[in-house]
Amino acid sequence: MPDRGSPHSAEALLDAVEQSPKAVAIHDKSAWVGIFAPDGQVNDPVGSTPHVGTAAIGRFFDTFIAPNTIAFEVQHDVVAGMSVFRDLTVHTTMSTGVTMHIPMHLRYDLVEQGPDGPLKIQRLFAHWELQKMVGQLLTSGGRGLLASVILGPQLVRHQGLSGCAGFLRGLSGVRKRGKRRVEDLVAALAQGDAAAVSAQLAPNATLSLDGVGENSVAEFISGARHLQVDKLLAAGRTVTATAQLDGKRGVGLFEFSQNAASPGTLCAVRLYVG
Repeated sequence: MPDRGSPHSAEALLDAVEQSPKAVAIHDKSAWVGIFAPDGQVNDPVGSTPHVGTAAIGRFFDTFIAPNTIAFEVQHDVVAGMSVFRDLTVHTTMSTGVTMHIPMHLRYDLVEQGPDGPLKIQRLFAHWELQKMVGQLLTSGGRGLLASVILGPQLVRHQGLSGCAGFLRGLSGVRKRGKRRVEDLVAALAQGDAAAVSAQLAPNATLSLDGVGENSVAEFISGARHLQVDKLLAAGRTVTATAQLDGKRGVGLFEFSQNAASPGTLCAVRLYVG
């Protein structure tokens, strides 16, 4: 059956997404780059400078995938419209043998290439915390320290100095204060407190109970009153969270405003549960 908001079945979208870990597992650069649209982009981690287009995505592969062994431990997938949200842990073993265990939420936005063409990834958003990964690396003993020493020249070789700076942008963002704001919103929803919920939101914030449609504040409060969240990950201007709502599991996406007139408020809250 086609998914809500999509002409394609959930199975077709999930199959398209699954080509990514399959190609990563066998280090097939051509196959991995080929699953993206020609103007596709990789945001990994979210908050760093995006890698846009086939050449840039190929350089991303050379930098972060080719030297490592990467395993995807998927806990849950949700399909909404032409997007797939994946809740998982990524296990990355670097060239020195040190393994990083990275809690992550992945969002894949897909597009059809022509009327009867294959599904391709238009945008990949990897929500994970760069600062915590660096912390894991630096506290992993000699092999971790050696891996960090190797990573620097590797970044410069494939990404250049500007690419290195773009990657390090992933260290900034809403971080702990963003997580607290999300927790405050969930607490206000549990109380059905419209004033407290509205205080967390920017004017004209986008709210969605299914990741596709839009809801009013009143509709959102009614539908999300029993929302529970854990595994909060802050990346760039976003916080994602593993979400439980009315017996269903998924991911919540909380985006923060860049508007100076409403600093620290949420400009979008989308729940992908099912």
